[in-house]
Amino acid sequence: MKKKLLSTVLAAATCVSMLAGCGSSDGAGTDKGADNTAENTAENTAEAEGGEALSASDIKIGVIYIGDENEGYTAAHMEGIDQMQAALGISDDQIIEKTLVPEDESCTDAAEDMVDQGCNIIFATSFGHESYLMQVAAEYPEIQFCHATGYQAASSGLSNFHNYFDNIYEARYVSGVVAGLKLNEMIADGKITEDAAKVGYVGAYPYAEVVSGFTSFYLGVTSVCPSATMEVQYTNSWADMTAEGEVATSLIADGCVLMSQHADTTGAPTACESAGVPCVGYNVDMTTVAPTCALTSATNNWGVYYTYAVQAVLNGEAMPTDWTAGYNDGAVAITALNDTAVAEGTADKVAEVEKALADGTLHVFDTSKFTVGGKSLEDAIAEGGDYAKYADYVSDGYFHESELASAPAFDIIIDGITSNAK
Repeated sequence: MKKKLLSTVLAAATCVSMLAGCGSSDGAGTDKGADNTAENTAENTAEAEGGEALSASDIKIGVIYIGDENEGYTAAHMEGIDQMQAALGISDDQIIEKTLVPEDESCTDAAEDMVDQGCNIIFATSFGHESYLMQVAAEYPEIQFCHATGYQAASSGLSNFHNYFDNIYEARYVSGVVAGLKLNEMIADGKITEDAAKVGYVGAYPYAEVVSGFTSFYLGVTSVCPSATMEVQYTNSWADMTAEGEVATSLIADGCVLMSQHADTTGAPTACESAGVPCVGYNVDMTTVAPTCALTSATNNWGVYYTYAVQAVLNGEAMPTDWTAGYNDGAVAITALNDTAVAEGTADKVAEVEKALADGTLHVFDTSKFTVGGKSLEDAIAEGGDYAKYADYVSDGYFHESELASAPAFDIIIDGITSNAK
């Protein structure tokens, strides 16, 4: 199937979905989060055995999508597949794609059909697909199966089943720096006071992936605007344009002067544009719906993984059980800065922060930069209780997000952030 480019899809649609946390669309599946501790560390870093090498003309690839090209989350993965195809010289007839596959036995059927059609590697892109894909992987050990955003590969006992994600929290941190600089400009211009630098955040579900994202965003904000606070409200849906707009409007009414989100539609930016409130989006350039208010968006480049995984199969090389990458590999980024909306000097600061993330001199979850209940995370862990489960994640002064497993694990509500999660 020949796909539209993501930019074309977004330009054509007025209600464009963005990249979600890949959770179950009904909210039934939760991130493993901090329960996925270091007991599986060796398995998480282990590599499966490689197979026989293939020529580029012989490989067949299957991709299972929960949506289609009109939905931003799926469109982003499709764009990644396009990048892989161009990089490796794969023809259209070597790729089997199935769209609008629900998170139920339909995924099993889709995967088995791809096996029957001779696929050597099969990808599934939504959280709720994982258990179904894993069942098929157990039946066909000679085929590689890769699942985005999941956590069960390390404990599955299957050498041909893999989880992949990227360090989107790094891009969220950078987008937070952009937002913090905007708050500073608003303070300097007398539009708000320092103690009124309150940020709103439209979240989908209170899963680790969402919490990790809004925490990294907030830490980016406070790295340049330390007086900032943040309020998070959830829609309990990955994609509900009306609800996202309503939550954004509610946050604005509650005194939030800047907005960000982890939700699938343009609902929040549209509400921000109407209210004249600066906003930071997710995965796509939101200037199409918020031309005067959208600052930038955190975004993913799935093509990095798809190219790597398919090349590994071509080479007969082993793949890691868990894979993740960030700025150092070009797997995450922010969209183009909206020069008409961002604060002066933003581009230079972004370049500085991105370099520090790429070379490892900056750690997003530096524990000296936040507290929990007025204490350092290390002290909270030492006292035991609910924080003891994070002990394996914290060393060398920071929380090692996505290092024990590819899926996000940081689900702590830090000081400065309030949340309506039940």
